[in-house]
Amino acid sequence: MHRSTRAACVVRSAAVGAALCVALPVLIGARFGPDAAILGGLGAFLGHLFPVWLGFRGGKGVATYIGVLLGLYWPGAIAFCVTWLVVAAVARYSSLAALVASAVVPCLLWWIGETRMALLFLVFTVLLFWRHANNIGRLLRGEEGRIGAKKT
Repeated sequence: MHRSTRAACVVRSAAVGAALCVALPVLIGARFGPDAAILGGLGAFLGHLFPVWLGFRGGKGVATYIGVLLGLYWPGAIAFCVTWLVVAAVARYSSLAALVASAVVPCLLWWIGETRMALLFLVFTVLLFWRHANNIGRLLRGEEGRIGAKKT
């Protein structure tokens, strides 16, 4: 296996682990009520995007988004993952799949009557889009790397 392929596998595995690590504190917060769980999720998401110890320069938030969603409303996490898989299979862009899946979640939550969570995930989605600004630019210019494509 090529070194960059191994690295990508490690990153994907770490993303799953990160999502599970975020879900657990949200679930623990839920033991103290829905507000505590939502605040825990908000703290986890913002802490990932803007970590103090890294000069407020963190990640893009996709795994954390899924982790918070998993902790607050697990069917939404499944909907996110299914949407991501469908878009990724069709378009072959991971960033586009994450953006579309994150846009679907607040709509789904709103539709089922989970207004507070819909608003929370709308904020998360806006932040996720903001953190993906470079990816969006590359997508619009046709320069974003496709899933499975060899780097030149």
